[in-house]
Amino acid sequence: MTGQPDIQAMWWSRLFRRGPWENAAMAVIGVGILMLTQPVSLDLYSYSFVTILAGTAGFVIVSHFPK
Repeated sequence: MTGQPDIQAMWWSRLFRRGPWENAAMAVIGVGILMLTQPVSLDLYSYSFVTILAGTAGFVIVSHFPK
């Protein structure tokens, strides 16, 4: 321990900040809702629940990241 900051720890804490990841998870949820409500493609409608579920699971995981 030389009193200098750990560069690797700083890099990880900067990469895993809560704010940008929460925004990305909410965007995935929003895309899933758009897929659910669009009247054009049955394939998009079919994958909408999986997309919303993935966004929700991502949000729950990201909510445990440090600020």
